[in-house]
Amino acid sequence: MADLVIVVALLLVAAAATAAVATRDPARQALVLSVLGVLLAVLFTVLQAPDVGLSQLAVGSALTPLLVMLSVRKVRRRPRAKDGDR
Repeated sequence: MADLVIVVALLLVAAAATAAVATRDPARQALVLSVLGVLLAVLFTVLQAPDVGLSQLAVGSALTPLLVMLSVRKVRRRPRAKDGDR
């Protein structure tokens, strides 16, 4: 039974990682990256590494996507330069 849970968790992680790579929009990529972080935290917990799972939950599903979203927002807000103003 435990092996089945590990295999399911690995398949979900692989699917989420593939979705993160296949997504073109950076904002959506950040959301998929957050889901991937949660799934990795679940996988680590299933593999009996709860300390790594908690670290992954904090960093991988909260901080990293937040930094990506803030960066995307900052880049999209920047006014475009005119052709002669470079």
